[in-house]
Amino acid sequence: MSPRTRLFSVVAGSLLLTACGSPPAALPAGPARPHVSIDLPSSGVVPPPAYPTYPSGPVYPTSTYPTSTYPVGTYPTGTYVVPTRTTTGTVPPATSPTPTPSRAAPCAGQPTGAEILAEVKESDAVPSGTLTVSGGPYCSGAWSFTTIGKSGAEPLSVVTTGAGDTLTIVTLGTDVCNPQVQAQAPAAIRVFACGF
Repeated sequence: MSPRTRLFSVVAGSLLLTACGSPPAALPAGPARPHVSIDLPSSGVVPPPAYPTYPSGPVYPTSTYPTSTYPVGTYPTGTYVVPTRTTTGTVPPATSPTPTPSRAAPCAGQPTGAEILAEVKESDAVPSGTLTVSGGPYCSGAWSFTTIGKSGAEPLSVVTTGAGDTLTIVTLGTDVCNPQVQAQAPAAIRVFACGF
């Protein structure tokens, strides 16, 4: 152990011994408290405290109000006549100002469903696969409307003009109500393509 460490140990030990000092002195006794005794009745039950009584206040008179009686009336009874409204003339039947035209009838001859399918298969807009005619063809003039389907795909509508070698696709797809169909197609074909 180094001399410094020994010196530090001696100093620390003497500080500890002097810090303790002598034990504390006893606390001085306070003033004496008076002894209070309570006398209980022989039954051991403490009676309730007695409260002072106060004189009652003035008595106010109560008022009575007169009651009124109202006459019971009788009301005349009568027969009431409800006037009837009469109209003259005739009422026109409720009709639509522009009735929907009738749909085109099935084609009697050309174009056939097979001819429509052959023309559709040559189009690049239709994916390859087995196509079937699910509705039509319906003809009006030189125009026709056909619905074709492919398994697992949404049905397609085809609007064509002509027949045989002159058969031409006007439009093909899920929505065939284009401006050309609206402006040029017969009303019976437009009902299929556009709904009007």
